[in-house]
Amino acid sequence: MDIVDLPSSKKVLSITSVVTFLGFLDTFILIPIIALYATELGASASIRGLVIGLYSIVNTPANIIFGRLIDRVGYRVPLIFGLAGDTLGMFFYTLCRLPFHLALVRVFHGISGALVGPATMSVFAGSDGESRARTMGIYGISLATATLVGFGLSGFIASWLGRQAVFLLGAGLLAVATLLGLLLPGSRLAGGVARRATFGNALRQTMGLFKRKGLSTAYLSIFAQYFTFGGVVTLLPGYLANLGMEDFHVGMLLATFAIMFIITQFPGGALSDRVGRLLPVVAGLGLGIVSLVALPSLSTFGLLAVAMALYGVGYGLLFPSISALVVDHTGTEERGMATGVFHALLTAGVAIGAPVMGLVEEVAGLKPGLVIAPSVMVIALVVALADLRRS
Repeated sequence: MDIVDLPSSKKVLSITSVVTFLGFLDTFILIPIIALYATELGASASIRGLVIGLYSIVNTPANIIFGRLIDRVGYRVPLIFGLAGDTLGMFFYTLCRLPFHLALVRVFHGISGALVGPATMSVFAGSDGESRARTMGIYGISLATATLVGFGLSGFIASWLGRQAVFLLGAGLLAVATLLGLLLPGSRLAGGVARRATFGNALRQTMGLFKRKGLSTAYLSIFAQYFTFGGVVTLLPGYLANLGMEDFHVGMLLATFAIMFIITQFPGGALSDRVGRLLPVVAGLGLGIVSLVALPSLSTFGLLAVAMALYGVGYGLLFPSISALVVDHTGTEERGMATGVFHALLTAGVAIGAPVMGLVEEVAGLKPGLVIAPSVMVIALVVALADLRRS
């Protein structure tokens, strides 16, 4: 087989940016409504939690498995199948009549969605080394924009036209993404990837990525980043409610965070290309920790907005650098698996962070919970500082 040839022309990256945005939009437009939809179908509180979590339960390992597949066959075919599967998944939501139906759709959606993340990231990972972090910043912009638009669009469409319209809109947008995916060129196969590998060998290769210098920092940081985000999304509404604020204020603060995350991505990537990966990682983690630790001491909307803006800047500094670290420390023949692990940890971070911080709230209260939320980021910061000192 030939060496991997992932095209990184401006046209290809532009198309992939749109595909990435549309390919992740479905995840974020579902988050505000899926719990209420499960309740509407008759799910109890425990079943509702299971149904919501099923997506992450299957998506996390599937990201790693499909990342390995991308190393073998290239990114284009898995991407198209993933987008087509997501299109069907969004349509299948409209057909649910029982919680069991919804559970099956969540599993299907989680599997198909696991093809999209590693495939799209693999395209951006083929960029030139001198501008790699800036290119990964563009990838981060697509993800952050999907977050911002998804949360806002979901509530507006659901209140105006109902939840079924949200599902159908998502299916339509994903169908467009699938057609755009057909315009992308294929990639040649990697020479070092065997088509058949034992489970033990694949597991050893995956675990080896976690031990590799640079990747350990990137992987811990992305998990910490999204573990904390899951906690913030869980705890922030209750904290604002205690201050007498409403859902509108929650949405505005999350939008402030997302906007700063978006506009900081490209400058953060440029900084990473200029000074190295670890300084922006340390700065991003530090800024995120400080802003969240300060959050419970603030009681006015203006100050809370400043804190969330700083939190977004921290994210914008962090994401391009840790994404570029994944590319810097992997060969082309293993990049699909490496990006699959990256997306698996992203999904797992939110999936674990939200319920864990919910339990912390029950035990310790909202304010201590918000202070504890960035604790995993502190661990990631210590690791990043140790790497920076060694380098």
